[in-house]
Amino acid sequence: MSDNSSESEVRPPGPREVLVEEHSDSEDSTIASTSSDEEERREIPKSEIPAEYWHIQKLVKYMKTGNQTATVVALCCLKDHDLKTEINQLAIQDIGGLEVLINLLETKDLKCKLGALTVLTELTENPEIRKCIADLGAIDLLVKNLSDPARDLQILVGETIYNVAQIRKARKQVRKYDGIPKLIDLLDVSEHCLITPWSELSEDDMEFVHIAKAAARALWAVSQSRKNVNVMMKSGSVPLLARLLRSIHIDVVIPTVGTISQCANNPHYQLAIETEGMIKDIVRHLSAAEYPQLRRYCAETIFKCAENPLTRDQVREAGGLDPLVAMARDPKARADKPLLAAVTGAIWKCAISPENVVRLDQLKAVQTLVGIIGNVEEASTVLGNSVGALSECVKFEHNRHILRGSGGIPHLVNLLNFVFPPLLENVPKVLKECAEDDESMRIIEELDGVRLIWSLLKNSNPKVIANAAWSLVPCVRNALDSGEMVRCFVGGLELIVTLLKSTDNLVLGAVCAAISEVAKDKENLGVMSDHGVVPLLVNLVNTKDEMLRENLASAIAYCSTWGSNNKQFGRLGAITPLVSYMASRNPNVHRTTALALYYLSKNPFNCITMHESGVVPFLLKTVGSTDEKLQEASAGCLGNIRRLALEAETYHLITRGEKKEESSDEFD
Repeated sequence: MSDNSSESEVRPPGPREVLVEEHSDSEDSTIASTSSDEEERREIPKSEIPAEYWHIQKLVKYMKTGNQTATVVALCCLKDHDLKTEINQLAIQDIGGLEVLINLLETKDLKCKLGALTVLTELTENPEIRKCIADLGAIDLLVKNLSDPARDLQILVGETIYNVAQIRKARKQVRKYDGIPKLIDLLDVSEHCLITPWSELSEDDMEFVHIAKAAARALWAVSQSRKNVNVMMKSGSVPLLARLLRSIHIDVVIPTVGTISQCANNPHYQLAIETEGMIKDIVRHLSAAEYPQLRRYCAETIFKCAENPLTRDQVREAGGLDPLVAMARDPKARADKPLLAAVTGAIWKCAISPENVVRLDQLKAVQTLVGIIGNVEEASTVLGNSVGALSECVKFEHNRHILRGSGGIPHLVNLLNFVFPPLLENVPKVLKECAEDDESMRIIEELDGVRLIWSLLKNSNPKVIANAAWSLVPCVRNALDSGEMVRCFVGGLELIVTLLKSTDNLVLGAVCAAISEVAKDKENLGVMSDHGVVPLLVNLVNTKDEMLRENLASAIAYCSTWGSNNKQFGRLGAITPLVSYMASRNPNVHRTTALALYYLSKNPFNCITMHESGVVPFLLKTVGSTDEKLQEASAGCLGNIRRLALEAETYHLITRGEKKEESSDEFD
């Protein structure tokens, strides 16, 4: 096997085209895609092919034709070459070396298997080779070798699966060939191995730790599939991952937390993480400043799980808020965009609990978040999560003052010009709370923020539209001259009326709330009436959605005060469905419905319809409510009905008396 062997002895096929630029594949990334259309390719002349290329192909030929000993020797020689070099990888592929290596996985000779896997582990760091390995049916053989009792073989199989499972097809095949339960079984390592320092472990214990690490890495890659996560859940992975999470060996902890972070997208897994008490250990790893990758996955897990109130409490009780805010403030962490996105997301979800906001206030989180959103060069995800956290914090009045004092409102108004949907969902939520404060509202007006919010009603995302409409409610209510301001928005009133044709209840409820506020100005109400707001509102009255019922009734109430709208609502059949709203258990629905019925009852024909629909018993009950607005509206409606009844009775008596007089005159 001399390096000086002539090319004619081997006679391999010519090398395929080679990319001019080498492509790197980071350890924790998904598969990197390379486009042949975008990259310049050139064919390497035979004169430029290094001797190493021919030497590698000769070794592969020995593996094909040689006996067991020759195969092992060839594999050992092959490992001495730099297999991460593209030309060396091509040398193996061009002569069919991948097929040979995969076939060796079927042999009974352990040395051949170990040699083949050592080579494959290194080769599969290349995305293109991963695809070839999956296409050649290697996954089935890899999974079968997981059952081999040889520990060093299990380690190499786990590492190879980790590399190959970066592509979707391989992940599916691992599930298809029942590889997930086998990988989970390899996680079952004694706690002694996990909590004992490396220097004090025996060789056997070290092997067990390496097996757990390899299996955790393989599951980390496999867990990118939702179906695989479900299989992992059913196969009992949760308690084993919880045990690995308590390990002191960072090489085991990182893939474990990475796997948990992937699985945390599943609601059942979120509950399991909570019940297994993993949050305490995850918070502990948040402080590992020398491992930013670990901190990122810990923060991502909290971000995904903290929708649950109990999880948010566990984060606070474990002291997790402090390192999160510290990382958000740390310049080094800010430079790591994926880490910062995870951290701000975790703060956002934790801030949903008022108790957590108290601690965040002590840590001056609002000022930190304002500093982040002030940098428009930040990643959109970071900005979206930061604004989301502010939306929860500013529900408390003192934080609105802090936000205004920190110069946050101009930054927020500026973010309305962005196009990232998750960001545009959150910005109106913050401005909605700020608009309740007079000084903040003046700043929003000066910056033309209301117009920008109104423009979001044209967005294609229903959540953006809904949040923008909700934000308009306090903006219109607290503006200095809301009527004139709204009329200045060209086509604004027509736009908001048109949104009543939406099929999304969240959008409809928010738009109805905005319309009820805009309709308090008579000129604006007249314009909306001309655009057909009444029939569009009537089309919605048969809804069962309580939130929509509440705001729809409010919109009907204020739209009834213009011209013949009152009569039109009754003629189009809105009365009877509204009366049925009074049977709801929601006091907010009672309040707005009673108000709508009060305004509608100013029309005599509507009063008759209400009476026939059985509204009186409901009104008699709500007139005794402790809610003054509900009490007043109910009493007003009853008063109108009673007044109509008295007028009808008086008219009946007068008519009856006149008829008697006429009959007596005729008799005389």
